[in-house]
Amino acid sequence: MKAVLAEEEQKRHYPPSYLVNGVMEANPERPERIDMLLQGAKDAGCDIVHPKNFGAELILAAHSERYLKFLERAHERWSRIKGASEAVTPNIHPIHRRGYPDSVVAQAGWHMIDASAPISSDTWESAQWSAWTAAHAAELVLGGENAAYALCRPPGHHAGAETAGGFCYLNNSAIAACALRKAHDRVAILDVDLHHGNGTQDIFYERSDVLTVSIHADPVRFYPFFWGYADETGANEGEGCNLNLPLPRGSNDAAFMEALSTALTKIQSFKPDALVIALGLDAYEGDPIAGLAVTTGGFSRIGEAIGAALNLPTVIVQEGGYPCDELGGNLSSFLGGYESRR
Repeated sequence: MKAVLAEEEQKRHYPPSYLVNGVMEANPERPERIDMLLQGAKDAGCDIVHPKNFGAELILAAHSERYLKFLERAHERWSRIKGASEAVTPNIHPIHRRGYPDSVVAQAGWHMIDASAPISSDTWESAQWSAWTAAHAAELVLGGENAAYALCRPPGHHAGAETAGGFCYLNNSAIAACALRKAHDRVAILDVDLHHGNGTQDIFYERSDVLTVSIHADPVRFYPFFWGYADETGANEGEGCNLNLPLPRGSNDAAFMEALSTALTKIQSFKPDALVIALGLDAYEGDPIAGLAVTTGGFSRIGEAIGAALNLPTVIVQEGGYPCDELGGNLSSFLGGYESRR
């Protein structure tokens, strides 16, 4: 399998802190994640390739032009404010959005759903390369590869059509799906991250050509809190094309595999032509952002089950998974399990 990565470009983004529970804490979405994941990809036998610059076209398939303009210029505009923080961090979140404001402070509140996606001077560049990494992996699959792995950092599944949040700015999994749609009528996205893929759900919620399925910790007491419930099934043309499978906090391999079985049955009934796996490794029992209790061996079984049930052209997009000794091993475990049943 080929693994796609723009290592230096994707490492440049790093707001060192973010606001959580009212306190500025160290940001766990650190550049060293790339080193750990890259080693895991190499241990799984992946060949590393550098993505090309795809420009704005594929990104605009998932996001609005207004939002991209905000991301591109937000830090430059923010830095003109006397005494402002080093990274763009919103301090206002409108419940009702009417007129679109001119102020960068107000636009930050408009486009950033929380304070866990601060924008630094390098965020726009790194986010673009992360998106192009996903697009390049999709291009490899469209070119005949059975599967390709996109080592995306920053991650993307919390980014909506016009919103950033949860360390995410551009929705890499959605961008990969939009790229696959160029050649395939129906695409499924299977999100196995610890957290619900609320941004992905937002982008495709009213569409019938892309099925979105997410297995995650129950949001009733867990981020992203406001999305990810079982009764969210899609709207209008997209009714029935969204499936959420929330799990109790601390759920182990057995519970995750049971939910995965339900997810795979749903995807099979949708009959997609291609698949995107939004691969979060933060469901691991020892991840710093504790929520579920999947083991390293569990990731192998998850990959094996997906590979066995869905013999489809597949783009694997890296989402969460935070620095711990087992991060790279969890990736190689998943990829090894997936490849073993293809």
